[in-house]
Amino acid sequence: MVTLITHGIRISVESAFQPQHSKPQEQMYFFAYRIQIENTSDYTVQLLRRHWYIFDSIGVRHEVEGDGVVGQQPVLAPGEKHQYESACTLMSEFGTMHGRYTMECQMDGTHFEVEIPRFELIAAHRLN
Repeated sequence: MVTLITHGIRISVESAFQPQHSKPQEQMYFFAYRIQIENTSDYTVQLLRRHWYIFDSIGVRHEVEGDGVVGQQPVLAPGEKHQYESACTLMSEFGTMHGRYTMECQMDGTHFEVEIPRFELIAAHRLN
């Protein structure tokens, strides 16, 4: 698990290779990841947008952005947590992801960026 705190928002990420959903013969490697967002600040925030940078070890880079996370724009009061799961596919057995969330402070409407730490996507059979 990797964790990073930005502006009082703690982001923790775990990833796992999913062999049952992968098709190596078609260069499709499926990875699931779980993210926990914890508000350790003194103000209520809402997650508005996400922006992902995905790197596949064969040299392919993707950017993905959009509203919320898995169809939600959670509001987190101080001390609250939100957890969700999502996935991505790569064409190789190795890669990384990182990104940022755009958050809004509910007290004054200001927007700020929260970093999502870089995490590895590695097919389990490649670990020795």
